[in-house]
Amino acid sequence: MSQRVKAIESQLGRVLLRRGKPVTATESGQAVVRLARQVELLQRDARAALQPAEGELTSIALAVNGDSLATWILPALARLSAVHPLVFDLHREDQAHSAELLRQGAVMAAVTSEAAPVQGCVVTPLARMRYRPMATAAFRRRWFPHGVTAEAISAAPVVEFDRKDDLQRDFVRSVHPGARPPQHFVPASAEFAAAVALGLGWGMVPAMQAEEHPGLEPLADGVDVPLYWQQWALDSPALALVAEALREAARSVH
Repeated sequence: MSQRVKAIESQLGRVLLRRGKPVTATESGQAVVRLARQVELLQRDARAALQPAEGELTSIALAVNGDSLATWILPALARLSAVHPLVFDLHREDQAHSAELLRQGAVMAAVTSEAAPVQGCVVTPLARMRYRPMATAAFRRRWFPHGVTAEAISAAPVVEFDRKDDLQRDFVRSVHPGARPPQHFVPASAEFAAAVALGLGWGMVPAMQAEEHPGLEPLADGVDVPLYWQQWALDSPALALVAEALREAARSVH
């Protein structure tokens, strides 16, 4: 394997791997990996069209943000797989970072907040997800008795998804740029909303999930996060099916 990689590097005149611990791909290496996976997908599409094999399934790797995964995407993929020979390799990633998996060649498509197309990809608007800073009535009375003031936002515990999640931090900065409130980290979408509903802290809850927790109250106006569908610029029937299914499902997003 090492000799084969060296031969490809010699042929291309580029270093493809950083030979450390662990071994990682360089930017050129990521391009080669992406090409290999694109060729593999096209080969599967052609084989399915020319020699359809009963029971043979095509695997589609997708990067999806946690809130979309917990609300509207899984039902759409389930309906699709019920009538087409597809299986899904889902990579959960924050919408602000999911496009990076496309650049690495780790996924074929991504739900992302990045509007500019990744090199070699096409982008289509999907939906706008509405987030509002929410908390229980008891939490609001205790920590925000006079509204969302600079003093209150600095002291009230906040629930964050993970350390890539900027929604809460952006809201805090909009109220008090220097605030550093106490943080809970709950790295799962449904559990995140449940933590806010249990009074652990306040958090930016998607409107679709807030409907499942009628005890939550908004602290202030929310923000709309635009979502885009980015996929490899390939004429792939399998990818086209997934893109159409998610565009249709995205019409229910609010």
